[in-house]
Amino acid sequence: MFSVASSVFRLHWFLLLFSPLFFSGALADVSPKPNVMAKGLSQPWGMAQVSDKHLLITQKAGSLVLFDMDSGVKTLVGGAPKVAVIGQGGLLDVAVPSDYKLGDSDLGWIYFTYATPVNNDMGATALGRAKLNDSLTALQNWQTLLVTKSASEEGRHFGSRIAFIGDYVFFGVGDRGNRANGQDLTTHAGSIIRLHRDGRVPADNPFVGRGGALPEIWSYGHRNPQGLAVRKGQLWESEHGPRGGDELNRIEKGGNYGWAEVSLGKEYWGPLSVGEESKPGMIDAKKVYIPSIAPGSLLTVKQNRYDWQGDFLLGALKLQHLNRVVMRGESVTNEQRYFEEENQRLRALLEDSKGRIWIATDSGELWQLQ
Repeated sequence: MFSVASSVFRLHWFLLLFSPLFFSGALADVSPKPNVMAKGLSQPWGMAQVSDKHLLITQKAGSLVLFDMDSGVKTLVGGAPKVAVIGQGGLLDVAVPSDYKLGDSDLGWIYFTYATPVNNDMGATALGRAKLNDSLTALQNWQTLLVTKSASEEGRHFGSRIAFIGDYVFFGVGDRGNRANGQDLTTHAGSIIRLHRDGRVPADNPFVGRGGALPEIWSYGHRNPQGLAVRKGQLWESEHGPRGGDELNRIEKGGNYGWAEVSLGKEYWGPLSVGEESKPGMIDAKKVYIPSIAPGSLLTVKQNRYDWQGDFLLGALKLQHLNRVVMRGESVTNEQRYFEEENQRLRALLEDSKGRIWIATDSGELWQLQ
């Protein structure tokens, strides 16, 4: 015999189990609030945590800023490389591996991508590394690890974010505005590159020893990869499509991601498809954005301060929001958008050692999520 109380209890659990909230894990989310921690940065592009309380921030025109997370003090850091400030090019990403140790002779390296001048009137994406001096006022021991074969007078599509897996460093290079580069293995443009941390080419890279292919290439068929992150030991990438067709990809060794033969975007000059939706031998994206959000960054959330552990965050430039991609295993199950009301282009993302999310905007603000 059922009581009224037991019937209500069973109804409650039935509604919970069969609601979208139970399955997605996203709709119960309580939105964090952005707290402005600094203003006046000049086109910040990348961020890395280089001590318990310091962030190192790149500024596109070629300067570096050390930010004290406790006091809010900003200090210029010397020793940045000479950069080519051409269109989208300049001083780009900064990153440190998970075992980074400030001041350590072996583990104190900080990595940078940047547009480097080539023949005075061209720029190419490059990877370099350096260490901070004891007073945290300048870079020292600079090493240029690779100037990519991507030189062009065009100011478009340099990439470029950095990620690490074990002893390897990865970074992306855009197609430099030339679509044919995406399928051309004789150029680094339109590819993701894998090197040892000291710049050596790994012997097991997919195109080592293959004629007509550059040995540094790990994957290709990319348009403009400006997001790179590691989730459960697997490399993921986000890239800008043309008019629509931004992509979130799981990166595989030797993978061809289709650009420009495969794309769900349209031509800028009319409602015509750039490429086919899919082709044999080319890897489909895990998620496609139509219309474009313009993803300028990608972050895997590793801690659970905001109940986002294991999900991706992307900073949207065009549609001006923080994009959360809810993951279950390798599958995308939901999406949420935050801070649209702020009307800010979100350029760089970082999760610090305490699990706090930091966001740098194109307008020069630095946020911490509360």
